Amino acid sequence: MLKWLGVLPGWFGSLLKWLGSLADSNEKQLKKIQPTVEQINGLEPEFEKLSDAELRARTEEFRARLKGGETLDQLLPEAFAAVREAAKRTIGQRHFDAQLMGGIVLHQGKIAEMKTGEGKTLVATLPLYLNALTGRGCHLVTVNDYLSRRDPYWMGPIYHLLGLTVASIYPQQTPDEHQPSRLYDPEHDSGDSRWRHFRLVSRKEACEADITYGTSSEFGFDYLRDNMVVELSQCAQRPLHYAIVDEVDNLLIDEARTPLIISGPAEESGQVYNVFARLIPRLRVEADYVVDEKERTTNLTDAGISTIESMLKREGLLKSPNLYDPANYVFTRFLDNALKAHVIFRRDKDYVVKDGEVIIVDEFTGRLMSGRRYSEGLHQAIEAKEHVKVQRETMTFATITIQNYFRMYDKLAGMTGTAATEAEEFHKIYGLEVVEIPTNEKMIREDFPDQIYKNEQGKFNAVVREVEQLHHQGRPVLIGTVSIEKSEYLSDLLKRKGIPYEVLNAKQHEKEANIIARAGELGAVTVATNMAGRGVDIVLGGSLDGQNETEWQEKHSRLISLGGLHVIGTERHEARRIDNQLRGRSGRQGDPGSSRFFVSLEDDVVRRFGGERIKGIMDWVGMDENTPIENKLVNRSIEGAQVRVEGFHFDMRKHLVEYDDVVNKHRELIYAERRKILDGTDLKANILSMVQDEIGNVVARHIADEHGIDWDVEGLLTNLAAILPLPPALTADSLLEMRPKQIEEKLIELAETLYGEREKELGSENMRVLERLVMLRIIDSLWVEHLTAMENMRMQAGWQTLRQTRAVDAYKREGYRQFQTLLDTIQHDVAHTIYHVNIVKKESTAQAPSPMAQAAGRSRPVSKQKARVGGRKIGRNEPCPCGSGKKYKHCCGR
Repeated sequence: MLKWLGVLPGWFGSLLKWLGSLADSNEKQLKKIQPTVEQINGLEPEFEKLSDAELRARTEEFRARLKGGETLDQLLPEAFAAVREAAKRTIGQRHFDAQLMGGIVLHQGKIAEMKTGEGKTLVATLPLYLNALTGRGCHLVTVNDYLSRRDPYWMGPIYHLLGLTVASIYPQQTPDEHQPSRLYDPEHDSGDSRWRHFRLVSRKEACEADITYGTSSEFGFDYLRDNMVVELSQCAQRPLHYAIVDEVDNLLIDEARTPLIISGPAEESGQVYNVFARLIPRLRVEADYVVDEKERTTNLTDAGISTIESMLKREGLLKSPNLYDPANYVFTRFLDNALKAHVIFRRDKDYVVKDGEVIIVDEFTGRLMSGRRYSEGLHQAIEAKEHVKVQRETMTFATITIQNYFRMYDKLAGMTGTAATEAEEFHKIYGLEVVEIPTNEKMIREDFPDQIYKNEQGKFNAVVREVEQLHHQGRPVLIGTVSIEKSEYLSDLLKRKGIPYEVLNAKQHEKEANIIARAGELGAVTVATNMAGRGVDIVLGGSLDGQNETEWQEKHSRLISLGGLHVIGTERHEARRIDNQLRGRSGRQGDPGSSRFFVSLEDDVVRRFGGERIKGIMDWVGMDENTPIENKLVNRSIEGAQVRVEGFHFDMRKHLVEYDDVVNKHRELIYAERRKILDGTDLKANILSMVQDEIGNVVARHIADEHGIDWDVEGLLTNLAAILPLPPALTADSLLEMRPKQIEEKLIELAETLYGEREKELGSENMRVLERLVMLRIIDSLWVEHLTAMENMRMQAGWQTLRQTRAVDAYKREGYRQFQTLLDTIQHDVAHTIYHVNIVKKESTAQAPSPMAQAAGRSRPVSKQKARVGGRKIGRNEPCPCGSGKKYKHCCGR
């Protein structure tokens, strides 16, 4: 009966073979870098003899040698030796050989897989220092704001001794803060224990530091904001040179499908969401809709479509009888989101409701993601479901995916405790190789086989029994759950048994560092919602801070004799990495430890992939709910299910890259054009070329016939007047005497003459300012519209599959056409604006920032600009001639 479990599908065998080849490659790479490690060790006595001043002077020496033609690779042994010596003198830690290996791998632009407790924070100082010698800046990307503050605080003394600057960027904490940033300065005392040696600086100063720590969203949003400013001086980031991503799998794999979006409010539609939130619960599962748990999707049945159409007719919403008529298309999005909100997304698992807000819970770390919202109306649908205020939808001003942002760095590296299972994805999407670094001490943790129960109740009863037994022995226990809901359920069971415990979940993130610091103490029981990305080690005996060293050592030794930290997983995650991260909290630095997963056939992963088959085995052998299966073949079956889920998510992420690559090419071109404008590129020739092309288009539309038949001269003059202030001498009669080519040449000559006159009238400097402002305003306005159009088109691309066309191929074709339309419209709007806008300076008032500038959060006062068309004052309710699409009184006329 169990034989089928031992038969591996062909693709799984191929995967094992591929992983075997990776292991061989890994050994070769480690052997290749071993001589460099020995070279660094050989330099240690020389660097120990240097004074602090001499050690610091080495930094300038290295920089001079770089300018003289040496490479970073040639400098590496000496640079690493300098960092090691600085670490010994400042923070009392010495990089051991495995950490040197990790540093070399990171410098090579690869991923260093280093187990928990191996000192990744210290490892990063080596390649960061080396690559910062170029003067181009380095980024250390942390998984949360706490680490972006803690890590530079810990490592700051090393960099400072070596003469480098280090800064931290973090999100706005209070309404008074504006893109807060701090620079490490040991002579500064802020009075705040969190920032004792950090002084406030501008975001630009922080980004100009040699090394900058921050989260991916802060770096990504800086990039987007820099591409929304109207003055070059407002840009913060330098060109993206070198980045090390901490917990790289968490960011580049788990977070890859989350785009970074800067947006502003769109039209009010909260009432419609509330209507759908009221209607959807009336639908019946299976009869009106079906759910695909594997793909997390819902679909209406034919009966469900009829039912919802009847409901919407009674609500007076449908413009025609058929829900899928073009006139009703907008409602399909509301319907889809409302269904997902009610059926797929669960409170206290996918999100929590706190203080009247719906806050997303990170699926992989269990953290509350305050400030982040589901896109495309899903968040509003959940708000309506939970009867909290429905926030207005937003209009996207700028967006980029995590994947495409990090692919822009000249060199990218990463570190994590678990990357090998995702090595293929790292290689295919990011071109990153994974190298497993050996542990400094031998890993002696014992990983017990899973215990598999018939149902969830039996599983949790077994978990509590094991916790109770170990707690009485004095062993610390860490229990990992997959959701807040499950952690609270388990907490209740422990409370009934009188077992003291601490809870670490998304609702308690402010206290998590202190909770983790105590999780390794005698008899400690800690319940944690997903330990991924926590960034803090669990030390046997607890954190040494504040403890007597002798007493701590006694506790530490006793805990080692008891067997160390025991980790319990209450459910298998969809990704093996997350399970391995939980296990990895035990057995750090050669300490003993153990782990076990408790699984039930009602768990999501097991139920969705093969649970019925395993249940058949349990029924066949007559097992009750409190008797587990503990069998390696069954474990292999569950791991096979995890591999299938990982493959499914990998395909989804590849799919996302295909879509985003289309917009990414558009973004690169538009942002490059913006940068040229900000850099002060001469725009005159480019604008005159646009005007010439637009005049040619107008002439071709109205007088195409060579012989004067069907000429629309009056229409020609009307359309030309929208571009140029026409002289009285240019009449229909005068044009009828010319050939089309002569007319076009005369009009182009007139355009150039008028342009020269305007420049003479305004002055060259003001004309350059005018050109820049007109170009930026038009490009920004149309780019926002383009992003909206592309997103709408992407949502509709799925319908192309009905025509036997790959949705992404249809999206690429339509995207190309849409981008050509964008370029044509930019040309049209520039040509129709440049002759009709004047600058009138008023020093006493400041210009209101554009929506783009407001969204960028980096607007600043400039001269007030007023517009006139052909010398005529514009009415307050007329369209603003700057091309914004707003009324004059709400734009340049403010």
